[in-house]
Amino acid sequence: MDADQEFVRYQARNPNRRGVRVGIFGLANGLAREGLLKDEDYRWWAAANAWYDAAYPDPNTVDPAVYDRGINPCAQAWFKTTAGHLLARIPGYLGLLDRYGIDWEESRSRDPGEALYEDDVQVVVNPYRVAAAGRQQP
Repeated sequence: MDADQEFVRYQARNPNRRGVRVGIFGLANGLAREGLLKDEDYRWWAAANAWYDAAYPDPNTVDPAVYDRGINPCAQAWFKTTAGHLLARIPGYLGLLDRYGIDWEESRSRDPGEALYEDDVQVVVNPYRVAAAGRQQP
């Protein structure tokens, strides 16, 4: 990772039962999977996810182990702040989460963790608190 690069992550404010703060895409996908989205929101979510799927690489297709819970149980994806075209659409997801009462937070870092995968718009990391302790600390 470039020491001058800043990264941003949008995630659940509180950790789940595994101690992981799920990212906003995972949170939105969970609402859809559970059938909680109103029709209009579901259509928006499906279109937004399709746009993101086409707009940048899925790290899992490059390295299937990157999100393997047995290998990297706390892997986190962070956008590079230079990925403006991707970040410009994030407010739609944040609005969706707000409408359904899902608390989220924005985190920024120049060094979010041990890099597991990196491309021109994102990095997937094992957070340092995980690498040091062997598991994520809330």
